[in-house]
Amino acid sequence: MFRQSLREFKSVKTVAICGMMGALAIVLNYVATIKIGDYIRIGFSFTPNLIVDFLFGPAAGAVFGGVMDIVKYMLVPTGTFFPGFTLSAMVGAAIYGGILYRRRISWARIALAQFLVKLFVNIGLNSLWLLILNGRGLWAMLPGRILSNAIMLPIDIVISYGVLTLIARLVPRQTDAAV
Repeated sequence: MFRQSLREFKSVKTVAICGMMGALAIVLNYVATIKIGDYIRIGFSFTPNLIVDFLFGPAAGAVFGGVMDIVKYMLVPTGTFFPGFTLSAMVGAAIYGGILYRRRISWARIALAQFLVKLFVNIGLNSLWLLILNGRGLWAMLPGRILSNAIMLPIDIVISYGVLTLIARLVPRQTDAAV
């Protein structure tokens, strides 16, 4: 699956779509985000990344996720750049791509992908990176991180299902090869 995903980059169409999705991710990051308190952020900027993961697989998605993390930081630097968050973006994309690449869309697949990313990347890896950066306070921030991810899980599942169902209809050749 990873080799097949890497081969997707041989296509000019793939690179062009990744470029368009990258531009869309940047725009959505700044105009389509609703913040509720310090921990909850409802946004659509993850959807272009999810589309790339779905269409082109875990390897292409991981490269795209890593590049986009760096590009977004370079455009609007917030805090200190830390490569751990870039790794998190890549791992999350690999999880989404591994579960969704060239497979039919289902609530169960999307729920599994969202749950695993929230558990291992958002709560696990990102909490570790924050601990490394801050040096303390893991147990103080962990309940808030768990709560915000638990609240966002059903919201992100619904958004992901809607977006990927639409993409599957628009690009049927890419998704009909059920595995």
